[in-house]
Amino acid sequence: MEVSVLGFGASSLGSVFREVSVEDCVSTVHAALAGGINFIDVSPSYGQSLAEVRLGRALEGVPRGDYYLATKIGSYSEARGDYDFSRASTERSVEHSMIRLGVDHIDLIQCHDIEFADHDQIVNETLPTLLDLKEQGLVRHIGITGLPLGIFRSILDRVPDGLVETILSFCHYELNDTSLGDLLPYFKERGVGVINASPTGMGLLTRRGAPSWHPSTPEIQAGCRKAVEHCDSKGVDIVKLAVQFCCINPDIASTLVGTASPKNIRDNIAYAEEPIDEPLLAEVMEILEPIRNFTFTRGLPQHRDPAEVLRPLLAARA
Repeated sequence: MEVSVLGFGASSLGSVFREVSVEDCVSTVHAALAGGINFIDVSPSYGQSLAEVRLGRALEGVPRGDYYLATKIGSYSEARGDYDFSRASTERSVEHSMIRLGVDHIDLIQCHDIEFADHDQIVNETLPTLLDLKEQGLVRHIGITGLPLGIFRSILDRVPDGLVETILSFCHYELNDTSLGDLLPYFKERGVGVINASPTGMGLLTRRGAPSWHPSTPEIQAGCRKAVEHCDSKGVDIVKLAVQFCCINPDIASTLVGTASPKNIRDNIAYAEEPIDEPLLAEVMEILEPIRNFTFTRGLPQHRDPAEVLRPLLAARA
């Protein structure tokens, strides 16, 4: 897949961050496509399938060859802890996603948030099921997603090269956390495409700030707020810098930006096309240095990032 440097993350279409109208959803998707974005990522878990339904509505009448469509299996409600990576659930999920999206195949199907999965099941049941669906022509490519960085090697080291073709990581390649960068040579060696999501850290690097449900710490939020305020003092929205920073790394295939606002998606596209302000970037990086790569983790205990990843933050708190 030859994907655009910016991809469209469609979670916002499911009213995950705020209530949005169907009209805004349709207009935003059309603005993304018109602006050159050709990669769209969604999941049945976003808004309890609402994002897929609305995305399907927006794609009505759009030539199928104009975009690559990615969705996921396995995670259906984070709030309820609803995860199911079994063969039966995987097959149903793909079928139902295609119905909601109004398509006859999925370009990229991904195991969603595998930090909540039994990795033996992923290797021995889920991925073979997806491979069967690939051989049937229902899906074209296979990937895995999640927050802790250790989960990717946990799977990739156990499967043949070429079976898992992409990884999707979020909140680990942005202005305040570039820890994903340490794994980029490994992914490149394995021929795995890298999708980066949440260039603003799920709201950390925005004027609005992190939402109430955000899993980060007060220290991380305070550090990011200083960077936001510094950019504001220069008359720059930090979102511009955040998007540009992700787009300049040649080893990241696509960075997902999510919104249900046509204006915002057009702004993000414009940001990606402009040269980055190197002096401002250096200033922001210096401001963020005290919380550099301070992270948060989640998932089953065996899949969480090891304690040493969190140690600098724990030491700072002591």
